[in-house]
Amino acid sequence: MDFATIDQVRLNFNPTGIAILNAAIGLLMLGVAIELKVEDFKRIVKSPKAPLIGLAAQFFLLPAFTFLLITLVKPHPSIALGMMLVAACPGGNVSNIITHLANGNCAVSISMTAVSTLAAIIMTPFNISFWGSMNPGTASILKQVSLNPADVFTTVFLILGIPLIVGMSIGHYMPNLAQKVKKPFKIFSLVFFLTIVCAALAANWQNFLNYVGIVMLLVLIHNALALNIGYWSGRIAGLDERDCRAVCIEVGIQNSALGLVLVFGFFGGLGGMAILVGWWGIWHIIGGLITSVIFNLKKLPEHEPF
Repeated sequence: MDFATIDQVRLNFNPTGIAILNAAIGLLMLGVAIELKVEDFKRIVKSPKAPLIGLAAQFFLLPAFTFLLITLVKPHPSIALGMMLVAACPGGNVSNIITHLANGNCAVSISMTAVSTLAAIIMTPFNISFWGSMNPGTASILKQVSLNPADVFTTVFLILGIPLIVGMSIGHYMPNLAQKVKKPFKIFSLVFFLTIVCAALAANWQNFLNYVGIVMLLVLIHNALALNIGYWSGRIAGLDERDCRAVCIEVGIQNSALGLVLVFGFFGGLGGMAILVGWWGIWHIIGGLITSVIFNLKKLPEHEPF
């Protein structure tokens, strides 16, 4: 197979499909936000070390090390930009669940998810634009699509920011309603989102089968890098084991759904980007679960009870 042909692949997803995908992710975010409280943000002020270490690893170290990995491996430009895009996204919604399975500090995980989602409104477009422009191949793609960071900011704000504000407002001002609807709403939004993703995958199944093998090893290495950046950032900073586990999972589980929206919305479903981000969305859950099993093989110190 001529691996260079992946740059010519354009996955099929019409404007209506993109709008529905945007709505699905907005609903997912709304479901998460209903359960968030102002206290989740206040917790960072009271105990800032672990969440701030995690946020630094998420938005500064991971994009920088991703750029170094790309420089060493030299993947095709669209694949490289897909890696940069994934690294620029905030933590994924399943990170809190996997942190719980890994016996990590769920309070740190929830705090990081809340604040990284908020920070992503600015940091995601910044990191895509900054790191993408540093590599000649990816810079060429950015110029071809005339990527405007302000447009990315607007999209991220609409998908993450508004649902975050609305969801937290419902939880704060209408707690009884929030308590009643949060579980069925999360189930509905997840099923709706998975239906949209499956439909998109079915429409592009042959392309996915033809090219996913190209990115599988690269995604595995990239995800392992992200998990290790999170864990060892915490270790070097002197965090306890449970905090390190939470930071590890949070940095290693990216919001690849947001990544797919940006790929289809700004890059026309460019093959290398879409296939890499799509496979990351599958693999990072597998990688996170494997990591939780590894963590559970290691007993927590006695002074860190779960």
